[in-house]
Amino acid sequence: MTEKQRTCARVLFVLYLVAVAWLCFGKFSSVPDVPRSFWGIPTDKVVHFLMFFPYPLLAFLAFGPQTKDVRPFLLWTAVTFLTGCAVAGITEVVQAKYLPYRMGDLADFRADLLALAIASAIVCIIGILKQKKS
Repeated sequence: MTEKQRTCARVLFVLYLVAVAWLCFGKFSSVPDVPRSFWGIPTDKVVHFLMFFPYPLLAFLAFGPQTKDVRPFLLWTAVTFLTGCAVAGITEVVQAKYLPYRMGDLADFRADLLALAIASAIVCIIGILKQKKS
């Protein structure tokens, strides 16, 4: 990855974090009517899953290690998962404690963690396969 591509990925990652913050902390006076569930899953949990799913991939593109050794890559993936968990946890705590117009929800946090875990596993598998191929 060239330095220009890495810079673009970092800008995209920051914009992504701003969008997540806006979605998590924004006060929306009107929200479009949406179905209460999607395939039996509450819609807000689907939204939380989709919000946090890109985190590991965008973090990898922006900051991922450029090494042929698998161990630093696995460590980096674990740290990325944990930082994503921290971001998800902070958003729920801020909603619960500091935003009277929002409410924190443990089920939202679980949806965030599921997205982070699945996406981190995908990033990890792709990275390992890519390293074995080269």
